This record gives sequence, C-alpha cells and structure tokens, in this order.
Amino acid sequence: MGDIVLVRHGQANTHATTEEDYDRLSDLGHQQAAWVGAWMRDHAYEFDHILSGTLRRHRETAAGMKIEAEEDARLNEIEYYTLSHSLLAIKGEPLPSHDTYPDHMPKVFEAWAAAEIEGAETYENFETRIRDLLREAAQPGRRVLCVTSGGVIGMVLRHLLDLDLRAMSDVMLPIWNTSIHRLHVGPDARPVLSGFNAIPHLEHPERAHARTHV
Repeated sequence: MGDIVLVRHGQANTHATTEEDYDRLSDLGHQQAAWVGAWMRDHAYEFDHILSGTLRRHRETAAGMKIEAEEDARLNEIEYYTLSHSLLAIKGEPLPSHDTYPDHMPKVFEAWAAAEIEGAETYENFETRIRDLLREAAQPGRRVLCVTSGGVIGMVLRHLLDLDLRAMSDVMLPIWNTSIHRLHVGPDARPVLSGFNAIPHLEHPERAHARTHV
C-alpha cells in the first residue's frame, strides 16, 4: 500500500493584492510550518519522496518543516489575483473580499475553464499538470509528501471525486494553512481520499489563534 500526503503552505501575506506580494509566509505561517513538521516527526512520518512547489511560500514552508524537498512547479498555485483582475476587466465582476469569496471563486473557475478569461496558464494546463503529477505519485508501496497550495489540493479532489467546478470551489474555501490531506494508494495504483483538512498540530486550545484559512 502507498500514501500521498499533501500539506498546504503556512499563512502567507494576508494583506496582499498581487501574486508577488502574497508569496511569502507571515510570522504565523513560519510557526505553523514548524509545528506541522514537528508533529510529523513526533508521529514517525517517513517518506520515500518529498516534493514542494517552487513558490516562495512553498519553499519557506518546507524549510520550516525541516524537510528537504525536490521542487516541482506542477505543485504551484494558480494565479488567482491575475484571474480575478481578468474577470473584472472582461465581465466587470468586482474583486473578491473575505465575504464574497464563496460566490467569486466558482465564477473565476467557470470563466477560466470556458477560456473567457486568461491567466499565466490555461485551465486545461492546470487540470492536466495536476492529473499527471497525481498519476506519477500514486505508486503502490511508496509514500510521497507534497508541499503545495489550496488550489492544487482542490484540483486533486476534483480528479478523485469527479467534482464539478462549484463543488471544487466549495472544498477549497475551508482548507486550513498547513492542513494535512491523505490519499491511500492501493495495489492497482488508484489513489483514494483517506483524510481531508486535518490540523492535529493546531488542535490544542493554546493554538486556536493559529487556525487560519488565508
């Protein structure tokens, strides 16, 4: 039997308005990364292969976890700020606020999938790169850790559970920073969801303030 474990990065710059500004961990994000890394060591988590996206917040999370990861750009997040500005320019859809994200996110994905808006990559490329990475990682008897982002985790779940775009958006919204997601890989190399959005390293009451989504 094999396993794929996905960890979302720590809290990034919550006051950002651009991709570049967002792409760095906050002080709390660094602490979250240290805590999830310590929890994994305390619980004897061992991996045959460790991957990380190439974004700064991925690399900083891996460093905080004290793991050595091979960088793989397929684990990088979509450029949501870029897509949101494109949706504003093309369709006049206002930029999202904390309260409007639940309605805004599916509109972004639906317009992107229909090629009505443009980002740094096409929607088809995003969907394909995650599917290809998932196929490569799903090997019986092999344990793989991936440090990545919420959009990537959402797309993994879309592939596994055949989610439509709104359902994918719905599962992405509550994903915690440094949350742990598990896929079980059976003898047929087919990954199956076995754990979603776990934050055991943040469950102590003294760490309640560290349970963040953005």
